[in-house]
Amino acid sequence: MQYKILTVSSANMDLNMRVKDAPVKGQTVFGRDYCYVPGGKGANSAVAVAKLGGSSYFCASLGNDSNGKALLNFYKSLSVRTDYISFSSDRPTGLATVTVEDDGANRITVFSGANLSLSPVIAADAFGKACPDAVLCHFEIPFETVTHLSRLCYEAGVPMFIDAGPADKNINLRALSPVCVFSPNETETEIFTGISPDTEKNCVAAVNKLKSMVAAKYYVIKLGKRGAAVSDGTSLELFPAYCVPVKDTTAAGDSFTAALTLEYVRSGSIEKACRFGNAVAAVTVSRTGAGESVPTDAELNKFLTERNIKF
Repeated sequence: MQYKILTVSSANMDLNMRVKDAPVKGQTVFGRDYCYVPGGKGANSAVAVAKLGGSSYFCASLGNDSNGKALLNFYKSLSVRTDYISFSSDRPTGLATVTVEDDGANRITVFSGANLSLSPVIAADAFGKACPDAVLCHFEIPFETVTHLSRLCYEAGVPMFIDAGPADKNINLRALSPVCVFSPNETETEIFTGISPDTEKNCVAAVNKLKSMVAAKYYVIKLGKRGAAVSDGTSLELFPAYCVPVKDTTAAGDSFTAALTLEYVRSGSIEKACRFGNAVAAVTVSRTGAGESVPTDAELNKFLTERNIKF
């Protein structure tokens, strides 16, 4: 069975710039190379769902410009359903500048553009027509759109997965209806809770703080090269990352949450979903770029077979 995942989120064109080391304030450095690639947290996740064998529906807002047309064609080429993509008449397609250092670390600046046009009305229409098995959102679109969707999902009994980035301490997480999975990364966790999840003890403390802010069946903290921590609110389990040479961490978190969403809907196991997400993220960081770095189902199976990884 091919499960239907509706991603309601952002779409950007990324300007990827590779440098030895990112400049500090007032410094000029020479870059190695640059290129334009499809990106945006939502688009990366929607692409990941499609490449991993899910039925991927994408609800986003693009500008009526060359970047918007190029992105639309890119999604269609990967069998992402674009039925619910709208075009803003007064805002350009979102743009992100991504500075990637030699160790794979990145620094990202986002210009929201048309992403700010993704209204609750547009999202609700997509939800009602798509009849998804799960909904995936990020915080690169208006927060009122995310909260509205959380209520619709809760009332309809559809599991909602929130990849909680980018984070802002002024976001009122208490406005969200209960969700299935709430998943910030290390930095986002610290912004929301004031606690750095750098130890297992601190992961537990951070989850306890998140519990007071947003109701979720599971809290999944993405820990980068350390893997992920999963809690049902009472106990916590760590899932180590798979060791690979890191080329570019762009889209790692987006692909992880997309893979986790798809596998959880398929199997109902958060443990299996987290291991699956870790494997997808491992392949993603071993490549450069955003959505195009996410593995296909066949490429992932090759990775799992070569490493004798079983879930």
